[in-house]
Amino acid sequence: MTIPEAVSLVLQASFMGKGGEVFVLDMGEPVNIVDVAEELIKLHGLEPYRDVDIQFTGLRPGEKLFEEILTAEEGSDASLHEKIFIARNSNGLSLVDVEGIISEFREAVAAGGEKVPARIRWLLERYVKHYQKDEQAVLQRA
Repeated sequence: MTIPEAVSLVLQASFMGKGGEVFVLDMGEPVNIVDVAEELIKLHGLEPYRDVDIQFTGLRPGEKLFEEILTAEEGSDASLHEKIFIARNSNGLSLVDVEGIISEFREAVAAGGEKVPARIRWLLERYVKHYQKDEQAVLQRA
């Protein structure tokens, strides 16, 4: 998706909002980053791998190959625009609820000490629907 396309969708979504919705934009098909790099090099009149080398560094801790915006359980509903969807809010949290949860995280961090990571993990398990304990190792490396 180009920057003008993204801006256009964001502006259109802002006019659709009635308050509290989470909009998900259809960004089209994934693009291979190597293809993007090679095309940028060619646009500058150079030849990939001859004039400019492309280095493959691999994934860093916590980095993903694919980003899942919504899980199948969460889902989304269509809007009036074919590329703008409205995320379903299945937990029904109010602003007061969210402020209370954020407050719990702040208190856990402010308490300090060696128990902070365990307390944060416990809060994540409590409030993040699809948080998985095996992700803890990724969080600790990041």
